Amino acid sequence: MTARQLAWRACYELLAARVRRPEWAFMNYGFASREAPPLALDDADEPDRLCIQLYDHTLSGTDLRGRDVLEAGCGRGGGSSYVSRYLGPRSMTGLDLSSRAVALCTRTRRAPGLVFVQGDAQAMPFPDAAFDAVLNVESSHCYGSMESFLAEVHRVLRPGGDFLFADLRDRGDVGTLRRQLAASALTVRRDRDITSEVLAALRADNARKLALIDAWIPRAFHRLVRPFAGIEGTRNYVRLESGDMRYLSAHLVKEPLPPG
Repeated sequence: MTARQLAWRACYELLAARVRRPEWAFMNYGFASREAPPLALDDADEPDRLCIQLYDHTLSGTDLRGRDVLEAGCGRGGGSSYVSRYLGPRSMTGLDLSSRAVALCTRTRRAPGLVFVQGDAQAMPFPDAAFDAVLNVESSHCYGSMESFLAEVHRVLRPGGDFLFADLRDRGDVGTLRRQLAASALTVRRDRDITSEVLAALRADNARKLALIDAWIPRAFHRLVRPFAGIEGTRNYVRLESGDMRYLSAHLVKEPLPPG
């Protein structure tokens, strides 16, 4: 695991340990597009609209009704809760490496069929063919082996199942990511660069995020958390703006078994 991956993971653990407020449900960079039709959200979910729109984009065209869904790297549980409450899966399981994050999610995220499990996305604690869809949003950049993760996704998916993915990479690593996706046992159906939409969301959400950091994060940790949150002028924001970092989404499938 690289030093940057270790730093990302340490920040996740810090936030799970130090910020226990249930209102902080999402940690992704968000998605803003004038082309996407507006989502109908409950008033309580409206503050997280841009973060929820990243999930909506990643899941676009995939019907989750009546299906068993896994989110690998569920973080603070906002995405898993959104899927469970709005999209009608039969079951929704959130998996995260952080036991503190899982404990927070179990306490604060309640919805039909929604459960949270502690475990490693590269060695998932589930039997083969346990899920109809696997969702992974802005988490894989912390993994030591993308190949191991993709093999686990293939293992836990049922034939015909969907893998829905969104994450950022250094520009020089985008080709590697695309080769990893193509070389997996899954079939790539969609692959899109959404850097401009993610940047638009970061700009639109900048003031709100700064206010939340000031209100909820101890001042000693502001210098660590602001880059993690993609605040304007910090390293990841500047690199996304310059093109040195890119943000991709993808839809892959586990091919169905042949007839007979």
